[in-house]
Amino acid sequence: MEAREFRDVLIGGRWVRAAHGTYPIVDPATEEVAGHAPECSVEQAREAAGAARQAFFSGPWPRLSAGERAALLERAADEFQRRAESLVELTIAETGAVRAVAVSQQIGAVAIRLRKNAELARALVDEALPPRELVAPGAKGISSGLVVREPVGVVACITPFNFPMTNCAGKIGPALACGNTVVVKPAPVDPLGVAELCRVVAEVFPPGVVNFVCGSRPDVGAALSESGDVDMISFTGSTQVGGVIQQKAAPRMKRALMELGGKSANILFADADLDRAVPHAMQVWTFHSGQICIAGTRLLIEDSIYDEVVRRLAAAGPKLRIGDPREAGVVVGPVVSAGQRERIERFIARGVEEGAVLACGGRRPPHLDRGFYVEPTLFTEVRNDMTIAREEIFGPVITALRFRDEDEAIAIANDSDYGLYGYLWTGDTARGLRVARALRTGTVQINGAPMNADAPFGGYKLSGIGRDGGRYAIDAYTELKYIGWTA
Repeated sequence: MEAREFRDVLIGGRWVRAAHGTYPIVDPATEEVAGHAPECSVEQAREAAGAARQAFFSGPWPRLSAGERAALLERAADEFQRRAESLVELTIAETGAVRAVAVSQQIGAVAIRLRKNAELARALVDEALPPRELVAPGAKGISSGLVVREPVGVVACITPFNFPMTNCAGKIGPALACGNTVVVKPAPVDPLGVAELCRVVAEVFPPGVVNFVCGSRPDVGAALSESGDVDMISFTGSTQVGGVIQQKAAPRMKRALMELGGKSANILFADADLDRAVPHAMQVWTFHSGQICIAGTRLLIEDSIYDEVVRRLAAAGPKLRIGDPREAGVVVGPVVSAGQRERIERFIARGVEEGAVLACGGRRPPHLDRGFYVEPTLFTEVRNDMTIAREEIFGPVITALRFRDEDEAIAIANDSDYGLYGYLWTGDTARGLRVARALRTGTVQINGAPMNADAPFGGYKLSGIGRDGGRYAIDAYTELKYIGWTA
């Protein structure tokens, strides 16, 4: 594929040349240059925030009806859908996603999310509170009131590297549906698809409603976090970066929606259907090489089936085809960058140092001399106090821990700084619900239940603050105002 060059950022409805030129985007499968991204300045980031603020206070967008905003979101979804096929190769080249994931999850989910949020716009309704008789001394009459939802204002949408376009659509969709204006800032390693998405939607919405900035250095995101023109930060990424963003946003008490790291427990009880549970556990390896915040990387297995489960996994891992994501039959592609691979390798080395058993993987594939690959890796005999059981590795690494009974499984699962997701497998429905309620995590899926786009999404503890997803995103992207009167 010919390298794509993006030189411009979007400010107030105009694509302007990035102040510092461009920087290269590396194909993680080949280590060749896949394209060039705009390197904007801090001043341009501030200008984008100012343009979004101008569009919010002086433009038509927040004052359009919910139906008008919904219609434009649907039009944006249609426009993106028409161009989706042309983005597949670009997406593979910058993210390293295997083709099936690129088509269905990296690109296919974008239009779905935009359309879903068109429905959200129509769900914004005022709430009339029941009339009340005045009870203050000397007061007579009836008090009535209305609770109205208003947009927060300017939202900085800072997106992650694992699913750049999908996550961007999941932020700008509800933000725009609720009447906000946005500034999009993608992750530095793979921003090209996000640039294309912003190009498409900007053609539909009024000038300044959608703005796009980009850069390889953290100062661009920091400028948005600190800007007085930004009212809210919607961030998905690491807990470490999320903490920095919160600190920068705190002096102005900005609203922060934080979807951060995870170290999700995947609990297998002895009565689990292993023919379903084991392939599900392997998704840590096969679904975007484990670069998933909700991945069930802590595999908790009841003692009586522990040896059987890890035997199956250790046998299956080396048989998975790893290589260039463009090749048919490949199910494990590269991780996104050399830096990410080195980070994963440090965790693997730490696991060995701390006494975990490396049952399979743990190396760079010897048959691949280029690309940022890590073999599907399984650690057994892991204790929950080991680094590999506590830190988010964000790669194709499973840590297998033992438990004796239900109470111990719950205790181990909850003994974590994170609480984004959880999984459990059991033939006992009552136990499944009981354990799910006991887990301190934002979502629990029992026996392979699918994700639900209408459900709230977010985490406990270091996994984040706030919820979006479905109608619950309304609370994240709106302010409540009470208007009262007497008669």
